[in-house]
Order: sequence, then structure tokens, then C-alpha cells
Amino acid sequence: MVRMNLTNQFLIAMPSLADPNFHRTVTLMCAHSEEGAMGIVINRPLDIKLNAVLDHLNIEATSPDTERVPVVQGGPVQRERGFVIHHPPGSWDAVVRVGEEIGIATSRDILSAMAEGRGPERAVIALGYAGWGSGQLEHEVQQNAWLSGPADARVIFDTPYEDRWSSAARLLGVDPTLLSGEAGHA
Repeated sequence: MVRMNLTNQFLIAMPSLADPNFHRTVTLMCAHSEEGAMGIVINRPLDIKLNAVLDHLNIEATSPDTERVPVVQGGPVQRERGFVIHHPPGSWDAVVRVGEEIGIATSRDILSAMAEGRGPERAVIALGYAGWGSGQLEHEVQQNAWLSGPADARVIFDTPYEDRWSSAARLLGVDPTLLSGEAGHA
């Protein structure tokens, strides 16, 4: 088994990846160990904003910004579970730091702060996540289902959804229009 740690990396779906949950996705890898991996897809926008999530949780929104904060489909696992990808990482009740620039919060306090306009500078709300069992992601990478490269906050927070896949690939010096759906091994 090839040992790898893709924490704080982007997983960029190759054109050959047939799973509709991941076609042309960019996944921010939050954790990766021998036990498995967890990531959040960052380029599948939903037709809702933060204010709808807050309303569902009975958190009163007094900040008009909640009408502009995007919500993405973070993956096919536990689609009712919420995550706040944010910059800077901050000190919320439940935060996992993903590198120096990015935190993933799962606690209600960050949502309450955002509802009042006191939240992090930049944030994306995700519903659900992507998960892999022990060795599963390593196998998929070896089968050329994914490219991987360092995560970049600009792609997460500043790049339009429809451009995130190609922008993440370009960070690796890859022109996504030239990617083949065929796997090859030397």
C-alpha cells in the first residue's frame, strides 16, 4: 500500500471519474490517515444561502450578509451535516485547522456569529462531505481517478464555482482541456 497524506490538498477529479457525485469536482481534503480520509467538495453550489440554513436551525439572522454567503453540496455523506470552511481559522468551539489559512468549523457558535455579522472574513457553508475508508482513496489515486495538489484559499473563496475545477488543475500546471479520460501507467 502506498502511504500518502493528502490533508490540505485539493483532489481534482479526472475526466475518467464516472461517479456522478464527483464528476469535475474539486475536494478540499480535511483529514487523511491510515484509517481513511474526509474532504469537502467546494464547487457544487446549492440553490440556497446561509440565511436559509440559519432559519432551519432557528438562528436569527440580523446581518444582511447571510443572504450572500454560499452553500455547497460538500459530498454524498451525511448531507444534513453542516461545515463552515473559513479564513482565518479562528477559535470557534469545534474547528479543525487545514493548513495555516483554512479552518473547518462544525459548531453552532460560528453560525451564530455569522448571523450577527461577527463571523470569519471569508466563509463557504457545505452540507455533507466526502469520505473514504482505509486505503480506498490511495487506490483511487493509483487508478488515476484524481489529481492532487496543494489547497489554495483563492480557489475556495475567490474563484467562481464553474472555474474552480480548471483553476485547481492549473495550480499544478495542468491544462484541464488536455486531460484524458484514459489511464496510463509507466
